[in-house]
Amino acid sequence: MTFAVLLLLFALAFSVALLAVYVGWRTIELRRPNPEAAAVDELPGILKNEELSSISFWDGLLKRLDVIELLSARLMQAELDWSPGRVTLSMLLCGTVALAIVWKVPLIPLWLGVIFVPVAAMVPYWYILFRRKRRFLRFQNDFPDALDSLARALRSGSAVAAALENVANESDGPVAIEIRKAFVEVNFGMSWDRALDGLSRRVPLTEVALFVAALQIHARTGGRLGEVMNRLAETMREQNSLAGEIRSISAHGKLTGLILTLVPVGIAGIMMVVSPDYIGVLFTHPYSKHLIAAAVVCLCLAHLIIQKLVDIEI
Repeated sequence: MTFAVLLLLFALAFSVALLAVYVGWRTIELRRPNPEAAAVDELPGILKNEELSSISFWDGLLKRLDVIELLSARLMQAELDWSPGRVTLSMLLCGTVALAIVWKVPLIPLWLGVIFVPVAAMVPYWYILFRRKRRFLRFQNDFPDALDSLARALRSGSAVAAALENVANESDGPVAIEIRKAFVEVNFGMSWDRALDGLSRRVPLTEVALFVAALQIHARTGGRLGEVMNRLAETMREQNSLAGEIRSISAHGKLTGLILTLVPVGIAGIMMVVSPDYIGVLFTHPYSKHLIAAAVVCLCLAHLIIQKLVDIEI
């Protein structure tokens, strides 16, 4: 009876996921291109889509959850065109598959399944965080060059708005996308303060906060904004250089943690080849699956702790 209920839940989750993919594909196929909105379509996030999912009942359910706002912000910061409904359905599908694996594999104890199922369900969200972190790292590396271009444009006599447009046209990657978003928002009638605040929310980095503060102070009091941008770019380059040195030093600790994690697994594999009767007791004992599961959990926790200890933030 329990297996039948589990199989029904898995089939339901899989069917909902397939339905979401099909509806999304049909929506793309039936969507007609709008030439007037071509410039806006190149800037994801300018026009907000309030629909969280193409499935009506799932969309109504997600709108009742406050955490969906955080998920939508993470998707925008990661520059992924996924909908929150697609992400939540993917998380549900991963959790259901993990639950089916735990139920069908007798070597996995119940207490490990309680840990494994939520971890598997969080995999899509962790992928979003990984994309977000990688995009922010690229933004930090490219931002000083954009500030230098902005400073040169200001020294040549260009206005701030024209200089920002020039930077958006000359830069590449996430820097150009974010600055162009702010510029387009201003063209749509939004004030510069609100557009810059939106930029700092989309890219919650210290460098962007300093850049926005410098522009807002210059708009109120004036001053030599070009020199400020040059000094800010130099400071960012020094910080990026220091961060690179720290990453190169901490790479030794991360490699050590990885080796210490893999050594027990390698020893167990060698023992299974050299002396299978000796290590075979571990698999035949009544408490063997609990011991193996506890060892795997301890190895994973130790690896995460080592990675966290050597991950130095500046």
